[in-house]
Amino acid sequence: MRRTWAAPLALVAVTGSGLLAAPPAEAAHPPCPRVTLGTGWYGDNQARLQQLIDRYGACGPYRTGRTKPVAVFDWDNTVVKNDVGDATMFWLLRNGRIRQPAARDWSTTSRHLTPAATKALADACAGLARPGTPLPTGTPAGAACADEINAVYGTAATRTGAPAFTGWDRRTTEPSYAWLPQLMQGWTAREIRGFAAAARTENLAAPVGATQRVGTTTTATGWVRYYDQQKDLIKKLRKAGFDVWISSASPQPVVEVWAQGVGIETDHVIGIRNTTTYDGTFTAHLKGCGSVRDGADTMITYIDGKRCWINKEIFGVRGAAAERIQPAARRQVFAAGDSDTDISFLRDATALRLVVNRNKNELMCRAYDNGDGRWIVNPMFIEPKKRRTDPYPCATTGYVDHDGTKGPVLRGDRSVVPDQADTVY
Repeated sequence: MRRTWAAPLALVAVTGSGLLAAPPAEAAHPPCPRVTLGTGWYGDNQARLQQLIDRYGACGPYRTGRTKPVAVFDWDNTVVKNDVGDATMFWLLRNGRIRQPAARDWSTTSRHLTPAATKALADACAGLARPGTPLPTGTPAGAACADEINAVYGTAATRTGAPAFTGWDRRTTEPSYAWLPQLMQGWTAREIRGFAAAARTENLAAPVGATQRVGTTTTATGWVRYYDQQKDLIKKLRKAGFDVWISSASPQPVVEVWAQGVGIETDHVIGIRNTTTYDGTFTAHLKGCGSVRDGADTMITYIDGKRCWINKEIFGVRGAAAERIQPAARRQVFAAGDSDTDISFLRDATALRLVVNRNKNELMCRAYDNGDGRWIVNPMFIEPKKRRTDPYPCATTGYVDHDGTKGPVLRGDRSVVPDQADTVY
């Protein structure tokens, strides 16, 4: 699939009096749908979003004969409050849907698991089920197993505090994110969509602030909400002729289920994707992108990996070229995100970049620096973060390199972004 879009040329002329002449009558169009979102938008963000729609939308004067402009949204904590991957993981654990790995060897579930984590998981779960069959993590007998899985997933450490993962590229993958779809091995996409739908029903019905018991834990988040403002923005963008996509570091079938709630079709969702057996059953390995082959498990929809997957799936870029920044005509005009995981695809957006402020260092350094004037920042729409009291450490440790080394956040010209104060909260 290949979609291209070219930046519009201004269809105006200067009159003898120095005033801008109106476009010819045949270029006139009805007004674009208004982004009437009411409360919750900060400052002039609503006006900036409306300007985007007016300029690039199908109802604007620049669209005739052109392909659709692309808009890409992150999902968790960008379109919804809380994390749909977490919601699904907790449901899987409470309902005993995670399978005992082959030979009871947990290292087969992730190439990045440490020996300490492999042993801790085996000790907690080994005697509970045969290889390939579901573990009883929703019962008292399986509570310790549930606790160990939840600790490794949620804290990247065992219950005793030993690091759970090692040896990954911090700009292309996050092993704890990848581990959730890897633990879905043995199920089909249809079955996972059913599990995700059940978790969705529970989390939307639960009151804001609700918690749930997972193993012996009673503090796991138990609710999710769509942001009304983002639902309406997606609706208006689609009505105005934008090609709207979701790119998420949650599992593909899980995001497909949730994206239906904002009218996004499954073929416009890019999540973490498993490889499958001949009959469609998920394996513990993941599909690759760019120069990364299927099964290498090192290029998920995470930072530079999101760029690769967007270039591949939306713009049809193949091979290693998908890992690189594309010409402006082959990039999204709008992007929205909330985390450092979204940095690369946000920077690639050519017209406007919406950041939901969750106090993430690199993202907020770049958004507040706003060197090209295309960044806008909005507080979280539900339970917004309080103002960060100390500046973001942009000039020293705001950036995390491929090997985990921290350093300064650099602009495109290699100059250092100075520390930034938190001003939108």
